Amino acid sequence: MGRGAYALARVAVVVRAPAGPLWWLGVLSAGTGALVPGLTGRRIGLLAGAALFILAGAAAFAARRGRYARLARGASRAGRSVFLQDRAVTARNWRRGRRWWLAAAFLAAVGSCFAVPAAAGLAMAGTATGLWAKALWLGGLERRAEALLWVRTDWAQGSPAAKAVPGYLTTGLAAGDALPGGARRRGGATPPGGVTVGAAR
Repeated sequence: MGRGAYALARVAVVVRAPAGPLWWLGVLSAGTGALVPGLTGRRIGLLAGAALFILAGAAAFAARRGRYARLARGASRAGRSVFLQDRAVTARNWRRGRRWWLAAAFLAAVGSCFAVPAAAGLAMAGTATGLWAKALWLGGLERRAEALLWVRTDWAQGSPAAKAVPGYLTTGLAAGDALPGGARRRGGATPPGGVTVGAAR
């Protein structure tokens, strides 16, 4: 699994890639909903939204955590010929592939404001928060193992924990341009196009 030339994406970066768009679209649609009375009224809409924020965040954080943990425990060392995909490239590819889904979710959230103001937008923001929390949890796994988790880009077209993903690969903590958990690494970015693992094992 660790041989051959292919591209790897950071698992935590893929997990947190939807968080930014979902957060801002959710906040925008919730703010729009706060201006619309709706059928239920603003107060009920905001209370429902607060409940959905918590539920959606908890669901996003908990989803497939056991699968992530199992794949992390069984991860093998990456070969020297692989390429590490830049953090920005991984996030951009995910967002480009799902831009219409994000647009449809935003329009649906705004439309729902006429029934229950702000509720759907707060649910989107809660989902984003849960994904950020999951990325931080993955960062904790990486720090304890002293190894970053990567997945082949051709395996993780949908999710880095999908059934089609047979396993993860690891590198040292210094590899790539993202810290444990997927946050941007300051002052140590990789050059465009990725680098081989061998320099940061």
